[in-house]
Amino acid sequence: MLNADIRTVVVAGAGTMGVTLARLFAQSGYTAILWNRRQISLDKARTRIADDLSRLADQGRLTEPPAAVAARIQYATDLSVFSQADFVVENIAEDLEIKQSFFRTVCQLVPEDVVLATNTSGLRVTDIARAVTRPERFCGMHWWNPPDLIPLVEVTKGDQTDQAAAQLVYDLALSLEKKPVIVKKDILGIIGNRLQYAVLREALHIIELGAAGPEEVDAAMKYGPGFRYSILGPLETVDLGGLDIFRTVSNYLFRELGTEDRSPVLNDLADRGRFGIKTGGGFYDYAPGEGEEKVRWRNELFRRQWDLLNDK
Repeated sequence: MLNADIRTVVVAGAGTMGVTLARLFAQSGYTAILWNRRQISLDKARTRIADDLSRLADQGRLTEPPAAVAARIQYATDLSVFSQADFVVENIAEDLEIKQSFFRTVCQLVPEDVVLATNTSGLRVTDIARAVTRPERFCGMHWWNPPDLIPLVEVTKGDQTDQAAAQLVYDLALSLEKKPVIVKKDILGIIGNRLQYAVLREALHIIELGAAGPEEVDAAMKYGPGFRYSILGPLETVDLGGLDIFRTVSNYLFRELGTEDRSPVLNDLADRGRFGIKTGGGFYDYAPGEGEEKVRWRNELFRRQWDLLNDK
C-alpha cells in the first residue's frame, strides 16, 4: 500500500524549480519542507518566496495572507527531514549519478509507503529508479518552467512504476490546480520536449535552407500553429480539419520532414472512415452536434486570444 494521505511534502533542491514548487504546495495547503545542502541557497529561497507571496497578494491572487502561506514552508539542510515526508519531489542537478546517489540516501530515511518523484526533464525515470528501494513507488513529475505559470505536469511511469503511484502523483498535481498527463512509457523527452524539439529541429532546418530567417519562423509559429495549439492539441486539430485532408498532405510532406513517409495510426483511422468531426469520430468520438459545438468553442477562444494579442 502507498501513503495517499499527503500532508507534508519535501521538495529537494532550492533552485528555480524547487523554490517555486515549495511555494505552490504551501499555497495549496500542504506543509512544504524545502531541503538543500547549502544554507546560503535556502536563505535566498526564503527571500524570494517572501517577495513572490507579497507580489501575489498585491495582485489579489492569494486567498490568505502571505504570512499564513509562509508559515507552512520550512527550510532544512539536515537529511533527517525526509523521515517526515508523505511525498518527495526531487529537483537537484540533472545528472544520473547525482540523482541516484540522492535517492539511495533518501530511501534509507523515508517510510517505504511514501511515493517518490523526480522532476527530471531528460533522464529516463527507469534509470534513476535503479537506486530506489521499491521502485514501483517511483515516477517522474516533470514541471515546465516557470512552474507557477505553465499548467502542464508530466507524470512518467518507469518500467516498474505502479499505476497507483502514478495516479497518486497525478491527483496531487490536480490538487495544485495543474493540468497533469500520465506518460505510460518511459521515453526520452517525455511528451512535451519531444514535441518542442521536433519543432525546434524543423525551425533550424528552415533557416539552414534559407527559406526564412528567425523573425519569419517565430512569427509563423506564434500566429499560426502556436496560436492554434494554445487552444487545441495536434490531434484535436486533425479531427477538426479532417483526417482525410491531413493524410493527403502527410503522404507527400512526411517524407520531406523525416524518414517515414506515412503514419500507420493516421492511415488506419482514415481507412476506417474516421475522418474526425465530419464522420463523428477520428482520434476522438463525437456525439451528434458535439463536433459543431467544439468548432464554435474553438472560434470563440480564438477571437478572445486575438483580442488579447491586440490589447483590446
